[in-house]
Amino acid sequence: MKRFVLLLLCIFALSCNKNKFCEPNNQKAPDAEVAALEAYLTNNGINTTKDSRGFFYIIDEPGSGKKPTICSTVAVAYTGKFLDGRTFDSSNGVSFSLQRLIVGWQQAIPLIAKGGKIKLYLPPSLAYGSGGSGSIPGNTNLYFEISLLDL
Repeated sequence: MKRFVLLLLCIFALSCNKNKFCEPNNQKAPDAEVAALEAYLTNNGINTTKDSRGFFYIIDEPGSGKKPTICSTVAVAYTGKFLDGRTFDSSNGVSFSLQRLIVGWQQAIPLIAKGGKIKLYLPPSLAYGSGGSGSIPGNTNLYFEISLLDL
């Protein structure tokens, strides 16, 4: 009987730990990064909405229906650019587990529903941080155009 109770406790603990990974990521960008990105947007006349976590966005289409959560698998079409307009990545339809993407995407994609389109300006700490990734240097502000195709 003790082994059965112990087994149930282990199963309960594992199921609780699994849910921990589905909690929204509320990481915030440092004030200095947010201020620098905000200055760029202001100086270039780009009118955005500021999220309290430090990214900026424009929702072109809200979409309809259910919005994704951190544990959703999303199908997106996107273009990623440096602020000077150079494209560093794009796809016309690819699926990802949202929890495996950069923090800025984890936070912003749930703002739209299927069929939605969002323009996203990310400070480095919500993108690829100080280490960068591939052709993206560390400490780089980034711009994304994302269409949520399905979830």
